[in-house]
Amino acid sequence: MHIYINLLFRLFLTFNATSLILVVYLVKSQKVLNGLFPFISNMPHFVSYTIYFAIPVFLTFLSLLLSRKLIDESIETENGVSAITEIEQANNAYLPSYLGYFFVALSVPYCDTLIFVFAILFLFTFFSQTLYFNPLFLIFGYHFYYLTTATNIKIFLITRKELKDPRKLNFPKLKRINDFTFIDREK
Repeated sequence: MHIYINLLFRLFLTFNATSLILVVYLVKSQKVLNGLFPFISNMPHFVSYTIYFAIPVFLTFLSLLLSRKLIDESIETENGVSAITEIEQANNAYLPSYLGYFFVALSVPYCDTLIFVFAILFLFTFFSQTLYFNPLFLIFGYHFYYLTTATNIKIFLITRKELKDPRKLNFPKLKRINDFTFIDREK
């Protein structure tokens, strides 16, 4: 059962991490919901754009709820010594890559081209399995870090905590996304 929950969660994370490319394309192309439903035909365009943005935010929230069902993991101190030796903030490291998605969405001229590009990005993100950087997590107060363990293994951590001193780190309530990516469910 955990295998299916983990797969569903990883698919969700991948979609959430790449879905803003669709939002940017819809806004750039000025696609609005007015034509779909006659009762909202006079609605301003920004309402459609807000709805487009709200969908990935809502799906990100659902993925955070689903993360509670992932396999438990922990990185705990032993004899008062943390298993973490180094902390590196990853928030800013992946923003340039993510902004590249926006530039792709702005330059793609046709919907079918966007679907093809989105599918490729989705597959690369899903199969990379090294990280699931989603800037929408920032809205929910999460941060991204690389942690290096005492055995020199680098892991990607999504957490609400602000990490500064590796000697004091203790993570008793981690959830495993894959072998190198974890989400901290403790506040």
